[in-house]
Amino acid sequence: MKMTGENTSGNSEITMEDVKNLIKKKDDIEEQIKAYHDVLEDQGVGVEGPLVDAEGFPRADVNLYQIRAARHNISCLQNDHKAIMAEIEEALHKLHAREKAKREQDEAEAQVEAMEQQVTLPPPFARVDAVTQGSPACGAGLRVGDEVTEFGSVNTENFQNLQNIAAVVQHSEGKPLRVTVIREGQKIQMSLTPQRWSGRGLLGCNIVPIHR
Repeated sequence: MKMTGENTSGNSEITMEDVKNLIKKKDDIEEQIKAYHDVLEDQGVGVEGPLVDAEGFPRADVNLYQIRAARHNISCLQNDHKAIMAEIEEALHKLHAREKAKREQDEAEAQVEAMEQQVTLPPPFARVDAVTQGSPACGAGLRVGDEVTEFGSVNTENFQNLQNIAAVVQHSEGKPLRVTVIREGQKIQMSLTPQRWSGRGLLGCNIVPIHR
């Protein structure tokens, strides 16, 4: 009456479905044990009650065959129950260990990716310190605190002063400019089109240089 799961023995790729199947088998075993206990209770002898009378003769008031069969099956099922409980414990341990390892690997990969991005990101030359609601800059997704590494043709290598950005804006009215910023350590690209709007200028934001 071996009830252990065949697909989990020696297999490290345990799934939650495997654990659920093992728990179902455990529940089935417990139901069978309870049914055999009910048989013994009906006979009035239980698991340990004597099957002989005071004179040593087999009792005539109970079904001896049924009692012996029930007691034997309970003993076998209890062994199966012990084995399935150990298997459930091992499966849960493997499942938790794999999830922990995957979580640690994901965290390590995220750290490596963040470090690589920090290494490859060019240093910013300007920072956005104001963005007006409803402006072209706001619509493009610029936020206060964004650090600019590229503004159209202006980049870290050729930036000299804010006049560089002003010249690009004046010559690009109505034309989308590629703007790259660093936000919370991440590189973000957006398309910003300088254009007339209800406020001042063509952008609706204030950009200040970063002195290094």
